[in-house]
Amino acid sequence: MPDRDVKTIRDLIYYQYAKIIVRRAFGATDGKEAKAQSYGLIKNKFRELKSGAISWSEITREDKQFVEAKKRCIYCGAESNLHWEHIVPKSLGIREECETCDTIQGIHNQIWACGRCNSMKATKGLYQFFKAKFPTERKFYDLIPPLLEKKYLKTIYNGVSHP
Repeated sequence: MPDRDVKTIRDLIYYQYAKIIVRRAFGATDGKEAKAQSYGLIKNKFRELKSGAISWSEITREDKQFVEAKKRCIYCGAESNLHWEHIVPKSLGIREECETCDTIQGIHNQIWACGRCNSMKATKGLYQFFKAKFPTERKFYDLIPPLLEKKYLKTIYNGVSHP
């Protein structure tokens, strides 16, 4: 997933988010395409995020995008039998509160999932679930929808203690 400059979980979060930034900037269909188009820019954005030269938006931005999006399963696109799904399973024990609000376990950590995908994901983390969903795809993480991955990364980041 990451390159050699990624040494910590925080670095991994920044690296994945840098790929999302570049993916959007170039209109790439997935992370693989973004990396092929501009690996250097991904590295640059990663370094800027890590150093604090740039920062991502508050998680409420993704919450608003989620609420405004069509109501469908974020994993497969189904429009029926939808349930609220925790992106980061509660079993992973993230904090209840984030740095910017009173709760991380509310809308920040929830999306729509159909019953089938919700059951398949169960207590898996996002990357573990996508690896199982696309077992023959070596870079399965590049297939995660950007809105989903941004919410996941920010929830993980805000849901753990920082030194």
